[in-house]
Amino acid sequence: MTNNPQETAAAVAGHRLLIVNPNGNPEVTRLVERSARRVIGPGTSVRAVHPADSPLSIETPDDRDLAEPLAIALLRRNPGYDAYVMGCFDDIAVAGGRGALDAPIVCAAEAAISLARLFAPRFAIVTTVQTMVPGILSLVASQGVADRCSVRAAGIGVARAAAGGDETEARLDATIRAAREIDGAGAIILGSGGLTGRAAGLSARHGLPRHRLDRGRRRHG
Repeated sequence: MTNNPQETAAAVAGHRLLIVNPNGNPEVTRLVERSARRVIGPGTSVRAVHPADSPLSIETPDDRDLAEPLAIALLRRNPGYDAYVMGCFDDIAVAGGRGALDAPIVCAAEAAISLARLFAPRFAIVTTVQTMVPGILSLVASQGVADRCSVRAAGIGVARAAAGGDETEARLDATIRAAREIDGAGAIILGSGGLTGRAAGLSARHGLPRHRLDRGRRRHG
């Protein structure tokens, strides 16, 4: 309880969350925002944006070099949110954004790794293209889980992953099977914004645990 009008107004307004998709693909941005709206708590608003001039897929070092300053500039143009999420499986713009804004900036890779290590002694990250693997391996090492986490690419581009289709699903299935049978992974992280929204279907097909936050309550299933 408070008698401070400003605190009361803030409580009524709730929290504001901004998701920044560093690539310029509107479909990926829609996927990320739709998934976020399914799991945010009551009273929290969410908005997802992307830099208009960024590459449609960030799959090479050159793509990253183009995308990162655009993503940082987009963060700078949107101050005042309670928290920010970088909606790609990389640390693009995370350090730069944290230097520019006072609010928390969440790296999707850091968050996913922190959660997966609670589920299984070994886990794997399934990403899109092979060129993403070295960068993700560096992130894995920085989180201290290189001995517990493998990284595999399904051989599909980000835009193609977001569009879906039979071939995309077949490649994902094959990569997940390899991660489980060869790497011994007991949990799988989908390591790309283009794979957003696939967890439920893939978990059911492969008999894997699925974790989500549903209106502030933790559920397993």
